[in-house]
Amino acid sequence: MAVLHGGPGAPGSAASLAQDLAHWFMVLEPWQRRSGEPALTVAQHVADLDAVFPDGAALVGHSWGAMLALSYAAARPGRARSLALVGCGTYDPAAREAFHRALGARLSEEDRRHLDELIGLAEAAASDAELDRRLGRVRDFMEEAMSYERIPEPGDAVEVDGRGHHETWEDVLRLQAEGVEPAAFAAISCPVLMLHGDDDPHPGRATFDLLRRFIPQLQYRGFPRCGHRPWAERHAREPFLAALREWLDEGGAISE
Repeated sequence: MAVLHGGPGAPGSAASLAQDLAHWFMVLEPWQRRSGEPALTVAQHVADLDAVFPDGAALVGHSWGAMLALSYAAARPGRARSLALVGCGTYDPAAREAFHRALGARLSEEDRRHLDELIGLAEAAASDAELDRRLGRVRDFMEEAMSYERIPEPGDAVEVDGRGHHETWEDVLRLQAEGVEPAAFAAISCPVLMLHGDDDPHPGRATFDLLRRFIPQLQYRGFPRCGHRPWAERHAREPFLAALREWLDEGGAISE
């Protein structure tokens, strides 16, 4: 199986999930291409994944990685045995507005000012290296803000790719604005499961309702007292890993 990190441009963000699953499965953790020339696109990420992904394996994607899993399965029908979408990102402006409302509701006035300051510093970065460092601070703040009761994770964070994040996300939004995604997901025939924290500001149920118009076999599993990273949540970690392991077993992931 393969575990896809989020961001975009946050390599290693799903490393601890991959390590958890490696107790039971043979796991790949492909890091997505960093920015360079030409500009990054969803199609480029799909082609890169296709070069390393073994036929008949399962895909587990977190956040943007869940969105990449869907793009891959639609572009390469039959390659993935099953998909598990953890904390999947959004596919329309209404869902993104719901995300911002939910996030804002849990932040204090001081937190909102601090987040605005961090975003402003990232937008004013004078170089790619400075952007990476400053966007990393935004990432750290957001991970805490999107959690319910977070527990420590092993490993060190890897430097984000700020330019790669912006290039990829702009292409994601273009595909949605042009009506390409999520309509293209009608080509997905393998089993697909969403696993979503009930306290994740990303609107899981709304995204499920939208995606199910194109993926009728899509299933949903919610987890109470759980934010955006279920495997790193005190109350949801064990039931989440048990549900994901059961899904992967039934979906035919390669077991040790």
